Amino acid sequence: MFENLKREFQVVLERDPAARNRLEIFLCYPGFHAIVWHRVAHFFYRHKWFLLARIISQLNRHFTDIEIHPGAKLGRGVFIDHGSGIVIGETAEVGDNVTLYQGVTLGGTGKEKGKRHPTIGNNVTISTGAKVLGSFTVGDNVRIGAGSVVLKAVPANCTVVGVPGRVVLMDGRPLEHKDEIMLDHNILPDPVADAFNELRARIGELEARLRQYEEKGA
Repeated sequence: MFENLKREFQVVLERDPAARNRLEIFLCYPGFHAIVWHRVAHFFYRHKWFLLARIISQLNRHFTDIEIHPGAKLGRGVFIDHGSGIVIGETAEVGDNVTLYQGVTLGGTGKEKGKRHPTIGNNVTISTGAKVLGSFTVGDNVRIGAGSVVLKAVPANCTVVGVPGRVVLMDGRPLEHKDEIMLDHNILPDPVADAFNELRARIGELEARLRQYEEKGA
């Protein structure tokens, strides 16, 4: 238990430059509180103490504004930064070294039983307000942009932006430094802006050709 608690402290110290020491984290970090209390609730859930697990999770939600169903599976090194409004559903599975920002939802679609929430791979960053909805897998080393709505599986080593979420490969190659946690969630491609830039360039070419034909005709 103490080793696990030590690891949770270390995750915050490594990924939040504002964190000064363990006492500050222990007293003032709702993301840390949410993870620790979820571990407790999940323990009781796995041992079929469902009501007690739900009571702990609801108290956790009340004090942290982060709702994690006790059935959800969280891997090692999960970091919740400014986690207000985060929701993680019952059958969601979150891998190792995952970073979640405020307003993220790992939710389901419909009323079906069984696996209905997403499975998140390792080394994934999900930015502010992103929604990942449905029973599918988000691969390792993925970044999901702020406000994106992801409704289908995402392959490893790529970036997703937009509504609905669109996959944008990083120069057509896997991300470098796979073991490094990517926190630069503000550095994301914009496929819509890229399309407009291509159209602008094409229009410029056509206007130049039109001027040439007009000059020849004159």
